[in-house]
Amino acid sequence: KMSYDKNNIFAKILRGEIPCNKIYENDHVLAFHDINPQKKIHALVIPKGEYIDLDDFNKKASDKEIVELNKAISHVSNILKASEKGYRILSNIGLDGGQEVPHLHYHIFAGEKVGKMVT
Repeated sequence: KMSYDKNNIFAKILRGEIPCNKIYENDHVLAFHDINPQKKIHALVIPKGEYIDLDDFNKKASDKEIVELNKAISHVSNILKASEKGYRILSNIGLDGGQEVPHLHYHIFAGEKVGKMVT
């Protein structure tokens, strides 16, 4: 099981130590463009709290944080006009799930056909 690393890239972005191309922000959530996009539209949506993954988030986050993260995913998809033709949201959890950064994050992929679920 991963543990939270206060020096992960998303923690550094949240502290303003690393810049990001911000799409949306509120008290609980930050959304920004992925620095290495995998599709025409590739955004990241992260909670501002220190949560390793979805399991950790659902155990420890307040109801307000949970609601705000879910609403932000839809809001950002609308800002990016991803909702018009469809989009995929993805969160990798744990090592077998392909998680690389130990801070909960959702990817939004859109702007073109995303392809199969799992390759």
